[in-house]
Amino acid sequence: MNKLINRFLVLGLLISLPVFAEEGHEEEEGGIPPMSAEQRQALGIRTQVVGVHLMAEEITAPGEVTVNRYRTAEVTPRITAQITQRHARMGQQVKKGQKLVTLSSVAMAEAQGQLLIAEREWRRVKKLGRKVVSEKRYVEAQVARQQAYAKVLAFGMTESQAKALLKQGDVSKATGTFDLLSSQAGTVLSDNFVIGRVVEPGQVLMEISDESRLWVEAQLAAEVASRIAVGSPVRVSSDERRWVKGKVIQVHRLVDEATRTLAVRIELDSSNAGLRPGQFVKSAIEIAPGVAVVAVPREAVLLLQGDYVVFKPEGEEIHAVPVERGVTRGNWTGIKAGLAVGDEIVTQGAYVLKSLLLKSQIGDAD
Repeated sequence: MNKLINRFLVLGLLISLPVFAEEGHEEEEGGIPPMSAEQRQALGIRTQVVGVHLMAEEITAPGEVTVNRYRTAEVTPRITAQITQRHARMGQQVKKGQKLVTLSSVAMAEAQGQLLIAEREWRRVKKLGRKVVSEKRYVEAQVARQQAYAKVLAFGMTESQAKALLKQGDVSKATGTFDLLSSQAGTVLSDNFVIGRVVEPGQVLMEISDESRLWVEAQLAAEVASRIAVGSPVRVSSDERRWVKGKVIQVHRLVDEATRTLAVRIELDSSNAGLRPGQFVKSAIEIAPGVAVVAVPREAVLLLQGDYVVFKPEGEEIHAVPVERGVTRGNWTGIKAGLAVGDEIVTQGAYVLKSLLLKSQIGDAD
């Protein structure tokens, strides 16, 4: 879309070139026509002053985005049960303690009934006191109530659900119905089940993950991975235009038998990164501190007739200046020669200027 807009802008400028001449500007032969500040702004041409930038030594490697397993939880039943209701769907944001699935189980109904009976007996014995009932009966009633309470919790009820059941005190409420709650805040990544299905203990009904801190598993040769330290800064990109910052948190201990590579685990602050689990990315891992060099935004440097150039404004004129490129790190390109700190260059709209320059040169050839 941006390229299409630029083409229309260039076409508009080319059509308006005679107007420049009428205004008293003389176009440089074979060059870019003079432009006022307003005309540059209309074409999206922006400039900035050249400065220094830290360019670290990096190792690049392919990687895959994965969920952060330390911030992920699986929602599973602990007993055989039937799904009766769904309260959340894939892609939905949920809070800690939010109701996700309602289940019904014969085993839970029996456990709930036993709890209510044990609760009644314990209250009766407790009210009578140790002076009326024997010590054995008192302890047995107390332990039975505690065991029944622990059983419904072990089967999957929460303490709040168990307390609500005890507060009602109605055996008819021991229906075996209970809810599975989210143990953390996050996004529902999967919900592969249907209402009415009978599920077994440990069967995953939902997966909840905090996607604000994703992982990237970068694959490197073992001898290269040994040079990487935990905590090293990392840049990750899916298109090599937009980079997301992260850091190395772990280096795997086992070499992959199939690829003979060692995985380096990177954690990203991916709140606004637009990355998703399963996506392939390129990672650039820093292995040496950055060195200050003269650098410019990478889009400011273009290849023009075999030479790398940047565009420098001088008054209302803009000239292409050859430069010697250094390394490119993310959105920055080092400059070995051709520019100095403090020079003003075009950092946005360079492709528009290149098109104008090539158009003028074609006109001269005619």
